[in-house]
Amino acid sequence: MKIGIDIGGNHIAVGLINQMGTIICKSEKEINNKLIAKDFPKILLRTIIEQIENVLKESKKNISTVNLIGIAVPGMVSETSIIKAENLHIENMPIVKEINKFYNIPIKLRNDAKCAALAEKEYGSLKKSNDAIFLTLGTGIGGAVFLNGELLVPKKYEGFEIGHMVIEKNGIQCNCGRKGCFEKYASMNALKEKIAKKIGKENISAEELKNILRNTEFNNVVDEYIEDLSLGISNLINIFEPEVIAIGGSFAYFEKTLFNKLNVRLKQEELFNKNNIPKLVLAKLKNDAGIVGSVLN
Repeated sequence: MKIGIDIGGNHIAVGLINQMGTIICKSEKEINNKLIAKDFPKILLRTIIEQIENVLKESKKNISTVNLIGIAVPGMVSETSIIKAENLHIENMPIVKEINKFYNIPIKLRNDAKCAALAEKEYGSLKKSNDAIFLTLGTGIGGAVFLNGELLVPKKYEGFEIGHMVIEKNGIQCNCGRKGCFEKYASMNALKEKIAKKIGKENISAEELKNILRNTEFNNVVDEYIEDLSLGISNLINIFEPEVIAIGGSFAYFEKTLFNKLNVRLKQEELFNKNNIPKLVLAKLKNDAGIVGSVLN
């Protein structure tokens, strides 16, 4: 058995995974890192341990049956630490050492988008693709690239911070320090913020967003969002020439209101190679991809 942990911008999910890559038990908890930024590393650790205990208790398994813990992190990681996770307000957190104080089990750290991409390649929407791009749209934007069936991984860190590609010079200030980053315009969080501002609310939930997007009053906001998202994706197409682009994260739950519009818009982009328009698909494993992929080799 293995335990997969997916650390999101607004939630932590922990799953117990069998040898077939199936989640047999899962526990999740919502978090608000903006309100607890100063103490977030401590709260993160405590929440992870709580959720691990929850899945063990619910599945009636003992920790001795677990041979690996995988952690999907939205940011830059080393083998032992979270080096930098802007949206979580974390720098240089030795998370492996901290968790090993509770469980003396091998722990694997990996960027969350890479985890989700590996899960989709093994079990989901990218299984039959050799050249592919995986994007996860949620609090930010993460990404991964496969060429000739292999995940591209730089020597030092996992890289491919697609969310921090600039699409608007001197644009919106990003948590990374730059201005005009892709994720400040095309993440699901960016869309929520635009709509919340329009209706005069501080924030909106995913369920609220689903209902709001059915209202034609917000068509202009959605069209602008889709245009920004399509612009960033078309840049990636010109660079990597993928066969398929899969999109995961919370975006995967908005097929009718967002995905279908993106599909139409992307076909209108002036791509460099007009003879190689990739197929656009939604992540099959949706939000479970990070959990499953965190324990893959």
